[in-house]
Amino acid sequence: MTQTVKAAKKSSSSKAAAPAKAVAPAKAKATAPAKVKATPEAKAAPVKKASSKKKSALAFPFTAIVGQEEMKLSLILNIIDPRIGGVLVMGHRGTGKSTTVRALAEVLPLIPRVKDDIYNRTVEQYVEAEGGKKGAPAINPEEVKTEMIPVPVVDLPLGATEDRVCGTIDIEKALTSGVKAFEPGLLAQSNRGFLYIDEVNLLDDHLVDVLLDVAASGKNVVEREGISIRHPARFVLVGSGNPEEGELRPQLLDRFGLHARIITINDVAKRVEIVKRRREYDEDPEAYIKKVTRDQQKLQKKIVAAQELLPQVTMDDKVLTDIARLCMSLGIDGHRGELTITRTAHAFAALQGKTTVTMAHVKEVAGLCLRHRLRKDPLETVDAGEKIERELAKVLGEGEAAA
Repeated sequence: MTQTVKAAKKSSSSKAAAPAKAVAPAKAKATAPAKVKATPEAKAAPVKKASSKKKSALAFPFTAIVGQEEMKLSLILNIIDPRIGGVLVMGHRGTGKSTTVRALAEVLPLIPRVKDDIYNRTVEQYVEAEGGKKGAPAINPEEVKTEMIPVPVVDLPLGATEDRVCGTIDIEKALTSGVKAFEPGLLAQSNRGFLYIDEVNLLDDHLVDVLLDVAASGKNVVEREGISIRHPARFVLVGSGNPEEGELRPQLLDRFGLHARIITINDVAKRVEIVKRRREYDEDPEAYIKKVTRDQQKLQKKIVAAQELLPQVTMDDKVLTDIARLCMSLGIDGHRGELTITRTAHAFAALQGKTTVTMAHVKEVAGLCLRHRLRKDPLETVDAGEKIERELAKVLGEGEAAA
């Protein structure tokens, strides 16, 4: 009985299909114009969606930010020489700290990496890591494909888990393929780039410990469910926060190369200019960015020129001696003070187009390098910046007298 029903259904469907074939040409003629009309609309829809997405993702231009020169200089110097060690930006609420850091990506020069590499490695790093594995075939560097990408600027949210930061097991691949695979975290994404932490003074202690370990070694080691992964994680750490909401742990504070102090601008003309620029940007972001494109490109070229000049910059032993004397007179613990001033002064000289570091360059960057390294004295009434300038004047006076 069942076979008879199936046969009947099959025969009825074949009969119904016969007239459809007969009228197919007529239908094709009728629907052809409709297809031609529908094609432009179908193509236009995705383009419209992409442009709106791009518009919402546009950041306020770096060169259009009014004031806050100390913060902008600190970020630029870290682009020129990432070994400086990052920037801590502390200041009042609503002073453009987050805006400035996120605008940084647009003035960063492109960097080369191995094509589609999740760790943003150079060819040399890729060959060393992948070719050095046991049983791995030899890799010819000339055959490795590369691509140019923007320098990554990665946000680390306060609520991020350790797995999200360091990386974890790829659950989807484990369930579908039965293979243990590694899913990279934020540290992998930020390799050779910037890792930004807003409200860094509120960061959980266990994440602070992770960042301290990775910042010291330049590598991230992950041990998860029988998987052991080691990948490069060299990044410029940028943190911002409001000192009224709490202090940083001394271990993390010392890891930041520079400390930029941000205050509310009290100049009426500048405050008016800030509002005007922001309103103009909010009304049409694309048009405003187009307006300042030349300034953005000019700054980018200046940064690239400084990066190329940096290896040629030198420093006399006399200047280095004065730097060491300054750190000793201020009671700076350890030797990070001298190292940071030396690297920062080299980068600042390169930015100025000079090949020799002078004490004039040191004076410009000493406050940024040493402000957060001074020993805290609750009875001290002198501002940290003033104290550094006073001791610097003494050192320069001693140096002139000795000469």
